[in-house]
Amino acid sequence: MTQTYVFTNDGPHGAEQHRCLAASYDPITTERLASTGVTDGWHCLDVGAGRGSIARWLAQRVAPTGSVLAADIELDSIASHPNLTAVKHDIAHDPLPTAQFDLIVARMVLQHVPQRNESVRKLVDALKPGGWLQIDEVDTAYEPVLLAADAALYEKFLAAKTSHMRSQGGDPEWGRKVAGAMRAAGLVDIDPRPHIASRYAGSPELALQFNHTYQLRDGLLAAGMTDAELARVREVMADPEFRATSSVLHSVQGRKRS
Repeated sequence: MTQTYVFTNDGPHGAEQHRCLAASYDPITTERLASTGVTDGWHCLDVGAGRGSIARWLAQRVAPTGSVLAADIELDSIASHPNLTAVKHDIAHDPLPTAQFDLIVARMVLQHVPQRNESVRKLVDALKPGGWLQIDEVDTAYEPVLLAADAALYEKFLAAKTSHMRSQGGDPEWGRKVAGAMRAAGLVDIDPRPHIASRYAGSPELALQFNHTYQLRDGLLAAGMTDAELARVREVMADPEFRATSSVLHSVQGRKRS
């Protein structure tokens, strides 16, 4: 299975995707990263950095003598920082230096990579002894609708999105498998922590789904939806009474043996 990334960084839908991701998940990701003790002098890698909100946070933490390498298959709008370098990099195919990083973070990128388990091993090899790997990934198997004018249509939208991602080599339920992949790669002190939020009108979690009806339109149509259904599901999600549970975000840390 070859991979095609279903989300891109360019265009208005890419910008909205990253805005919603940052609003939904940056507080979770940064709180966990801080727990590693990341500080001045650390050398960090952000895999799938997107527009760089986590890379910039890390750059501020490791200043003035540390460094952050922000790697992504596309580079777009990563603001400059004296301790941050952005590079074009495909984790599935491009090499990484060995034993270079004190901390590596990969958020919502490996689920899109068919070689995800091999990529975890590559990231472990890139850690210094005693270094930390944090992988934050969602599991879309659990995201039930709680209150909706047309629950069946919303569920059809979620199923079509899952089908589209799988057709491109992704595993949208990989979040629950991250801890096992880390253990298989030899990490210790593995600590998976699940997070669930609410989706309601005005929430960044629901805004992300709303954006997907546009950003993933072609894939959703190929998976069996129609433009009329996409317009209707937007109306369903815009209802002030709409309530649904988010997918589960698994924030998983592991440490390389010293």
